[in-house]
This record gives sequence, structure tokens and C-alpha cells, in this order.
Amino acid sequence: MASIFTRIIKGEIPCYKIAEDENYFAFLDISPLTEGHTLVVPKKEIDYIFDLDDNTLAGLTLFSKKVATAIQQAIPCLRVGVTVMGLEVPHAHVHLIPMKSMTDMNFAQAKLKLSKEEFEAITTKIRQYI
Repeated sequence: MASIFTRIIKGEIPCYKIAEDENYFAFLDISPLTEGHTLVVPKKEIDYIFDLDDNTLAGLTLFSKKVATAIQQAIPCLRVGVTVMGLEVPHAHVHLIPMKSMTDMNFAQAKLKLSKEEFEAITTKIRQYI
């Protein structure tokens, strides 16, 4: 069965898409730690990030850098933190999290509750820098 991320990539589940190319896809996390929290995934469905072939892993890193640069320009933050957890969804993915402090990267903290309009506004802000 396809992962939820594969279903998002195929358009079967709606998302707030930030960027896409032939191999990678970036979209806002719907349970964000901070405003602009974005997930970046390879279109190739592989569970564990270190099972990706070297070219796909390198491409994921470069695509993530492009998205992180746009996030940092669009969202007030000190930097964009990067983390790979890998347990939530069986599809390799990178979290890009705008940070004002170290606590912004704490996955145990309460997630933001944003409206559809807020998600759309964030998407528009970030996309203008892609």
C-alpha cells in the first residue's frame, strides 16, 4: 500500500505544496512545530533515508537546501533546522523547521493549529522565493 506521502505526491490527498521537481516534493507539515515547518520527500517511496541510493540522497539534500533557503527568506527565523526522524511515515523524509530557539525543534511540544487560510498564506510566502 502506498504511503501517505506517495498519495500526497500523486494528488490523492491535498497538501500545501511548496516545491516539486521530477524527483522530489516539498509541502507544509499539517501538524507543524513552527510556522513554515515543511516536509521534503523523494518521490521514490523508500522507507529509510539511508536506504536511498547515493544520488537520490544527495539530490534530496540539495532540494532541501533550496527549500530551506526559501523558508528562511519568507519566515522570520534565526535559521532553518533540519531533522530526520523516520518513524512517523514509512517514506524517507526531511523536516525543515524555522527556528527562533532550540526549543522549536522539540517534537514533544504542542503542535500549532493553523487555519486553511494561514496555511495558504505561508505557502504563498515561501513559494515566492523558490
